Amino acid sequence: MASASTLLTTPFHSYHLTNKAKMVDFTGWAMPLHYGSIIEEHKQVRCSGGLFDVSHMGRIRFSGKEACKLLDWLCTRQIDGMSNGQVRYSLICNENGGCHDDVLISRMNETEFLMVCNGANRQKINDHIAKHKTNYICKIQDETESTAMVAIQGPKVIELLSNLSNEVSKIKRYRFAIKNLFIEKIIISRTGYTGEDGVEVVLPKKFAKQAIDLMLKNVGKEGLIKPAGLGARDSLRLEAGMPLYGHELTENIDPISAGLQFAIKLDKGENDDEAFIGQKALQKLHECGTKRRLIGLTLEGRRSPRQYMPVLTNNETIGEITSGCFSPTLNKPIAMAYISSDFDGDAVEIDFGKAQLPARVASLPFYKI
Repeated sequence: MASASTLLTTPFHSYHLTNKAKMVDFTGWAMPLHYGSIIEEHKQVRCSGGLFDVSHMGRIRFSGKEACKLLDWLCTRQIDGMSNGQVRYSLICNENGGCHDDVLISRMNETEFLMVCNGANRQKINDHIAKHKTNYICKIQDETESTAMVAIQGPKVIELLSNLSNEVSKIKRYRFAIKNLFIEKIIISRTGYTGEDGVEVVLPKKFAKQAIDLMLKNVGKEGLIKPAGLGARDSLRLEAGMPLYGHELTENIDPISAGLQFAIKLDKGENDDEAFIGQKALQKLHECGTKRRLIGLTLEGRRSPRQYMPVLTNNETIGEITSGCFSPTLNKPIAMAYISSDFDGDAVEIDFGKAQLPARVASLPFYKI
């Protein structure tokens, strides 16, 4: 763990401190875990709206006549053919089909794209891009530390933001618009990581304070939008069945096992040539089947499963927990786990160490609007 003096800080750092956020070291960044209550912040997002500082996420711009070709080599999803203003979820895989990261790709125009990656993986992804860009005419610029990023999520968010700009409500899911704010351009994407409707906004670092004042003091002046931290972000995404890198996705976990087939174009390329890194490995997994699969689990009581806890049936280990929490929405513990693909039952036990507690297999996502 880095010392407080060596942690990176986001443009909203002073706001977090002023509002008495519980700050933690999150992948080398000083980030707010909560502002008082994770459960209350979770419920605020589900019922109305919450604002998350996600400036630690990597923002990497690709520009040049072969930017699209490079991205198609890096990404499992088809990038060629995206329309201007479109956002597409994809994976970046290693040669064995494991995941370097999951990313969002936004097409600005024919020769310019923006990639958003996980903050913990930013250096790894930059190194991976540098390794593979040598044969492409393309400029790469990491804009993470010169920009800010917020996610505003919840059922009342779009209506509230429409009071600032009536064009916000016209942005479709997985699309974005570029707007002028304080004489600078900002990117507003209809995307998010909570299972709720909402937007993610990328803006110049120097306008971060004005932007958060605008969102919370004007739009959220009646308490309809409140700040939320990493704790609620994690429980919200888990209810929505969304994978988290380092839990459901790793260098050793492939996206097919993770149930992300929609984000893989296995027939990309011609004459069976590998059209993206890891394609041949994923094609083989698709043909032969995976040894494990991702499932949801629910429990009774209040004890929440944690990552790496064994999943059992008849005292035999068939898998392990990847993520778990107490769900404020369902009012029960929930978890995601990888189990053997051969298992087809609906009842298992989770090994908590001193006790084995029963759990039921549940469909993902646990929560859907």
